[in-house]
Amino acid sequence: MDVEKMILADKIITLRKKNGWSQEELAEKLKVSRQAVSKWEGAQTVPDLERVLQMSQLFGVTTDYLLKDELDQEEYSAGEAEQPLRRVSMAEANAFLDWRITAGWRIAIATFLCIIAAAPLILLAGVSENGLLPLTENQAAGIGMLILLLTVAAAVSLFIHTGLQNRPYAYLDEEDFEGEYGVLGMVRERQKEFSGAYTRGLIIGIALCVASPCWLFLAVMNGSDFMVLVAVCCLLLTVGVGMLFLIPAAVRWASMEKLMKTGEYSEKEKSRSKVKEAVSTAYWLTVTALFLAVSFVTEAWGSTWIIWAVAGVVFAVVMTVTNLLLDRKEKQ
Repeated sequence: MDVEKMILADKIITLRKKNGWSQEELAEKLKVSRQAVSKWEGAQTVPDLERVLQMSQLFGVTTDYLLKDELDQEEYSAGEAEQPLRRVSMAEANAFLDWRITAGWRIAIATFLCIIAAAPLILLAGVSENGLLPLTENQAAGIGMLILLLTVAAAVSLFIHTGLQNRPYAYLDEEDFEGEYGVLGMVRERQKEFSGAYTRGLIIGIALCVASPCWLFLAVMNGSDFMVLVAVCCLLLTVGVGMLFLIPAAVRWASMEKLMKTGEYSEKEKSRSKVKEAVSTAYWLTVTALFLAVSFVTEAWGSTWIIWAVAGVVFAVVMTVTNLLLDRKEKQ
């Protein structure tokens, strides 16, 4: 058997085990099959120059160390030696996945509260206008606004509290990291077990959001202005319930993708996520400001809710355009 093949094979085995990776995990990092890694380590084949360079960067050693017999001691490349990747242990990975289950429900509840916050205001306005309760328009508006502000305050508090509790895991977004031996396999297994529930959550959540305008169609058929307001409240409630199905499933799935560095957490998507997040934040802050300004100026709280419906459709267009611009920039 070729001596040079044996030298490289032994060093790949040594460095792989030193990093705690299985053949499958190393293969995934190098974008090759496990069989290819097995053949390299068995000195049956030799990796091409591109893979040797990849391994040099991945293991943090020089290509000379990998290829030359006379270098017994590892020669570390400067960048890797000074800044080794953070290792995520099995316990840390499990703790993160368990926490994100709780976080998903908190985020879903906070979102639900934000969506239904305006419903009491809309309903009280209709009740006052139709004389169903002994309330003046100002009293109804005052009570409705109080409920809205308290509901939004509770939702914001829940968002902030959840964000603070997520701080120990902020390094998963801010730093490059690697999972210790077995972490990738564990996450894949949990993702496989959760895939059915994830699909159901998405289907039910999206279906409820799509079906929510049906309340308005029924109210229009009834011909009563008050029933239209009731239908708007039912629409908001239906969308809110949809979020209770959609968000926990999405957050839990995203936590698994984050640990595996797949989907939107792949290297390519991570470089784009900051831009998309900035666009999304700016967009929804603008929509919120527009809704409040128009509602306070016109005092038409019963109809300005349509701003949110339109904003939801336009948001999809904005994100599509953002993705197209990012794609064009990457091709340049």
